[in-house]
Amino acid sequence: MKKKIYSVLVENRSGVLCKVAGLFSRRCFNIDSLAVGETDAPDVSCMTIVSSGDQRTTEQIEKQLNKKLDVIKVKTFEEGQCVNRELMLLKVKYNKSNRREIMEICEIMKAQIVDMSKHYMMIQLCDEPERIRLMIGMFQSFSIVEVARTGTLALCKCSEND
Repeated sequence: MKKKIYSVLVENRSGVLCKVAGLFSRRCFNIDSLAVGETDAPDVSCMTIVSSGDQRTTEQIEKQLNKKLDVIKVKTFEEGQCVNRELMLLKVKYNKSNRREIMEICEIMKAQIVDMSKHYMMIQLCDEPERIRLMIGMFQSFSIVEVARTGTLALCKCSEND
């Protein structure tokens, strides 16, 4: 099974997200990640959906998305065709003995400490989903208090033909 990224331009109206999610639900397609936001036009939103399946399933997803009335355009990306990023906020409990190690990991991973108290740090990382997972794995030996992730956002790589 391979992952596909669907960039779906939709009309920015109430109920559109429910219709698209319902399509996945009715057909038993899994959504690995979903992010929605307005585009430069306030009446158009972009849904970035990551789903996995065999070739038949991924083709079926694209066809079904294109049939929806509220859908303006569907672009499908393979992982190498696009730049994709995810934002993660990670809250960890720290002490004097592990504080330096946490800060070194942040420096290596190019993550930022965005909030701090006497016993807790909040770390921000904006990177590829694989590196987000790597960062979480690196912090498993520490006391992770909470994790929040946005889901994947993606755009087709730049070319002179755009």
